[in-house]
Amino acid sequence: MIIRQYFDDLISLFFPPTCAGCDMPLTYGEHLICTVCWFHLPYTNGHRDSCNGSARLFWGRVQLAAVASYLYFMDDSRVQRILHRYKYRGCPEIGTLMGLRYGELLIATPPFNQIDVIVPVPLHRAKLRKRGYNQSAFFARGLSQVMQKPVVIDGLVRNRAADTQTRKTRYERHENVLNTFAMNNSRGLAGRHVLLVDDVLTTGATIEACASVLLAGGVADVSAVTIAKTV
Repeated sequence: MIIRQYFDDLISLFFPPTCAGCDMPLTYGEHLICTVCWFHLPYTNGHRDSCNGSARLFWGRVQLAAVASYLYFMDDSRVQRILHRYKYRGCPEIGTLMGLRYGELLIATPPFNQIDVIVPVPLHRAKLRKRGYNQSAFFARGLSQVMQKPVVIDGLVRNRAADTQTRKTRYERHENVLNTFAMNNSRGLAGRHVLLVDDVLTTGATIEACASVLLAGGVADVSAVTIAKTV
């Protein structure tokens, strides 16, 4: 263990890891995101307000117990750079870290602290093979560690590969995910309060589709959280 630590320190001396938010070298004790970026991230504090912007997005669309997002997402921002590294540059540990941080807030906030299980939004198997991991599952893992609730990875399946949601209008996003998801673990979820998790909330089409399937399958309540919400 000591030899490994010396080796890691030597590697860091010549090739210091950089912050996912600002690309500056991380200092001793920092992990993935530097202290300055943590301080300046645009936190929504939506978990404290049942009428927050993320929750209002679903009013009249699907019945959710609560909805909240950890951060605001804007183009050319720290959050965009962090999530780009998280999703596309092979750094799923960022999702776990975000889950750990957000979980500390959610376990003190009803109704999030009343959930029974955590279900990540699934990827289609073709995209999962290409990317190598489901980013939402890593976010769920971090939440689980803090909130002490199990993750049901196979609670939902994506039964067809929808086109990417990027650059689609609200209506096109809704149409794109229709009949895309199916419930896969009804005995493990029926009658329970499910926390549905995803990375970014834009129009809400994906969360709406997943929540509708869960509720139709006998889930008692669905709450939802995401790492970020677009502005």
